[in-house]
Amino acid sequence: MKEIKVPVLPESITEATVAAWHKKPGDYVELDDVIVEIETDKVVLEVPAEESGVLSEISAEEGETVSELQVLGLIDDEAGSEDTKPSETAEKVDEKGKADSASQSNVSEESQVEELKAEEEVKEAPQVNAQAAPEPTAPEPISSKPMGNRMEERVPMTRIRKTIANKLHSATQNTAMLTTFNEVDMSEILSMRANYKEAFEKKYSVKLGFMSFFVKAAVESLKKFPTVNAYIDGEDIVYHAYCDVSVAVSSDRGLVVPVLRDAHKMGMHDIEKGIVDFAVRAQDGTLGIEEMSGGTFTISNGGVFGSLMSTPILNSPQSAILGMHKTQERPVVVNGEIVIRPMMYLALSYDHRIIDGKEAVQFLISIKEALEDPARLLLKV
Repeated sequence: MKEIKVPVLPESITEATVAAWHKKPGDYVELDDVIVEIETDKVVLEVPAEESGVLSEISAEEGETVSELQVLGLIDDEAGSEDTKPSETAEKVDEKGKADSASQSNVSEESQVEELKAEEEVKEAPQVNAQAAPEPTAPEPISSKPMGNRMEERVPMTRIRKTIANKLHSATQNTAMLTTFNEVDMSEILSMRANYKEAFEKKYSVKLGFMSFFVKAAVESLKKFPTVNAYIDGEDIVYHAYCDVSVAVSSDRGLVVPVLRDAHKMGMHDIEKGIVDFAVRAQDGTLGIEEMSGGTFTISNGGVFGSLMSTPILNSPQSAILGMHKTQERPVVVNGEIVIRPMMYLALSYDHRIIDGKEAVQFLISIKEALEDPARLLLKV
């Protein structure tokens, strides 16, 4: 027998939850087949088969909390030999099921006979005055059946969802969070994308998106306002001499925030490739803990879902987060004339304990100016 064990968990994680079994007892598995998924606070880990054989036992059911190297089940690796085929194993399981069914049938018939005898004895027994000796009534069980179309379902939160909920709640309770807003004219960026998107994709094999402009603008602004790139640790302020930009990415399992390390050193094509890679692996559940740890500043793009304006919540222990939104044509005044321009609202949520209002506003204006005049990003002015 080969034991299926919980893999070694990332640092600082002590337990996980069995998310889903992809095989059931009696199923034949090949070497490296994914048998079960384990969910931690940050990622979902796939547990592959280390031997070919038949899954003979499951020791930890879905939803059960498990610890590092705990046994999840057993694989009968001898069942993978030529003399024992998967079909034979299935037949054995089926025969056992029939035998169990027959046994349960006999027990059921005996129970029915006993119940009939009990009913006859009750009929023959003298009746008791209900008023003299009232029989205690048991509370009626709560029905789980749907009543009309008012059906409800209670589902336990996943471990990742619990972690997200706790972090967001902690950020709102333990910081003096405030949000300032501005808007940016996206005309120049849209023009640059239209003019250079084909050449950019041909040279770097990745599309030119909005995020690389915003990451670049944020990095240059963080250099000017280092406090926005810092955080509070006890009674100290910790400043960073680097910019690790966290990028909020939505997945089926919840929001994840992988980090672009040393974003201040990255070219726009590196940023675009990194974000595409994060998005793909967020859906696959293959992002590692180390890729989502750290980060000095976060950018979240609610515009991809159609959000026009929002107040993003801090990604603790960071002190600020930039919220992007939907680009929408609106009338604005330019040089005394009303014109139609593609506009986007920007939101900067920040920890007022460390960042003053004036500094937050100036930081957001710096981002706005860099985006409305992208030459600033090249000249770094």
